[in-house]
Amino acid sequence: MRLRRRVTKRGLTGILLVMLLAGLYGCPGSSKSGESTGKIKVTDFRGKKLVLTEPPQKVVCLIESALSGIYMLGQQDRVVGVPSGVYDKELYRYYSRLDERIKEQTLPTPGDWDFISLEEILELDPDLVMIWASQSEAIASLEQFGIPVYAIMLHSFEDVYKEIRDFGKIMACEERADSIIQYTTKTLETLSEEYSSSSETKSAYFMWSQGVNETSGTNSTVTQLFHAAGVRNACNLSSEHVTVSIEKIYDWDPDMIVMWHNKVLDTEDVLNNPLLHGLRAVQNGQVYELPEVFSCDFWTLKMQYPARLIAEWAYAEKDEPKKLEKELKKMYEVLYGKNLME
Repeated sequence: MRLRRRVTKRGLTGILLVMLLAGLYGCPGSSKSGESTGKIKVTDFRGKKLVLTEPPQKVVCLIESALSGIYMLGQQDRVVGVPSGVYDKELYRYYSRLDERIKEQTLPTPGDWDFISLEEILELDPDLVMIWASQSEAIASLEQFGIPVYAIMLHSFEDVYKEIRDFGKIMACEERADSIIQYTTKTLETLSEEYSSSSETKSAYFMWSQGVNETSGTNSTVTQLFHAAGVRNACNLSSEHVTVSIEKIYDWDPDMIVMWHNKVLDTEDVLNNPLLHGLRAVQNGQVYELPEVFSCDFWTLKMQYPARLIAEWAYAEKDEPKKLEKELKKMYEVLYGKNLME
């Protein structure tokens, strides 16, 4: 992670601005959250308590999956800064339908998972910044200027639920948060019940976009995703993200291979890879790629849709694209309040 402080084009002006805003925020280490009088209390994923006197009016969110949660809660008017990836073609297609400011490309992008611009964030004068917990240097700099930070790290579906519940508390929309969480958990339960009667549980190998050797083990959201779909993770290693050898994949010999959305490789590349021809999944043509990330992001409440896809690939006797399209449309309407497929 890089903390970017721009002092080239507007060097002196930027430095003076930071000094001025430091004075407005108070001494380093002070906070706008008002710990003695705060009414809103949550604990972020660092285990640090965040206390706010009122719901934040100006939020900078530098995590796309978290931003998606904010839009699900109908709290987008609070957002004053977004991650840069939102303007990438694939994501822009959806967010431009959710927010006129994104459509017009007027919402600032002061950072993402890899870097932040401290100067740009200070210019936005946020009441709250949402950022990955691993961006420790950036968090320290923000908190030095008294800016409250909600740090996020997701390892499970339960973490996603916690994130949404916390957002509900922070933004005074707890009822909405509970509603969309209940919708998601109920959908996953129904899916699990639907395929629990399968005579044989199939095994699946998950392939990340970095290549066939990159997968996830038992302690991961991938395993939870597979479990919801009624399949077993072929990778029996414990790591959340692990690099394995081709020989190890042959040892597991999965029934199917599920690819994360990949801009470089597609299913045909895997099926035609001579190193993989001996795998049962390849021989039987059971290699599938999840569609674009927005619809299948299992670090959001949309985890139900990739679970449905995987279950259908594993156990359905025939493809039912119209059924899947109908379910995707319903999910968008429930979570975002509108049909994003138009």
